[in-house]
Amino acid sequence: MPALAAQADVIAIDLLGFGASDKPRSRLADEPIQPGSVLYCFDLWARQVADAAISLFGLGETTGSERPAPQPELHLIGNSIGGMVALTAARLLEQEGIPPQQVILIDCAQRTLDDKRAAELPGLERISRPLLKRLVRQRWVIAPLFRLLAQPGFIRRVLQKAYPSGAHLDEELIALLHRPSTDPGATESFRGFVNLFSDYLAPELLVDLAVPVRLLWGADDPWEDPKEARRWAETFPCIQELQVLSGLGHCPQDEGPERVNPILLQWIGRSQNQTAQQETG
Repeated sequence: MPALAAQADVIAIDLLGFGASDKPRSRLADEPIQPGSVLYCFDLWARQVADAAISLFGLGETTGSERPAPQPELHLIGNSIGGMVALTAARLLEQEGIPPQQVILIDCAQRTLDDKRAAELPGLERISRPLLKRLVRQRWVIAPLFRLLAQPGFIRRVLQKAYPSGAHLDEELIALLHRPSTDPGATESFRGFVNLFSDYLAPELLVDLAVPVRLLWGADDPWEDPKEARRWAETFPCIQELQVLSGLGHCPQDEGPERVNPILLQWIGRSQNQTAQQETG
């Protein structure tokens, strides 16, 4: 953030259910509405991002006259699931007539466990999938599972896979990721998240998006295959550029910020220059 803040006003949002945000009781799509319960989904998180951009940056403000107010340039940047939120927010803002300047996806989640991709799973996983879906709905299953996973040792093992170079993987990072798991309601937000079996896939959003999209990927990402990112880049006209960084994994912005930040600054600056040229052209 400090590197980007040298060139732009930057906010990082803790989405509902994540980080320091509240973690209300989860409600799955086929469950009855209860007071205070939340259906965790990309539309919910995208609305949060859009509302933050509107309220904090004045996006969509008018002058009260026929002449529109100058609009701030909004660049949405998201990693992994955050990339899906950024895409969904971009589509939402586009529909409301206040599209962002661009979307930058860093190792965007490809969501291989979504129902729409079930046919691609190996045979055993496909056969066991209905049982898995029934089990993770149950709070008596989710509670001990979450306690098992939300341990510093387990977090470290996951990070060692996500950060193949081991760079910037330290106790401070582990503590940062572990702390939200101790919040009231953390088990509920985990339940809502792991039951995202039917939501958007990136191609469903990219196909109609007019906003420019740029992709940044770690070549050694163990979960989000760079080959799929290359396929997106070849398929969807909105994608302007793809850069794949050797030796980096799922979170290149953390693992190799000295390589990622210059690219982000270049892309933000390039987009700003294009806008200036259009306004003076």
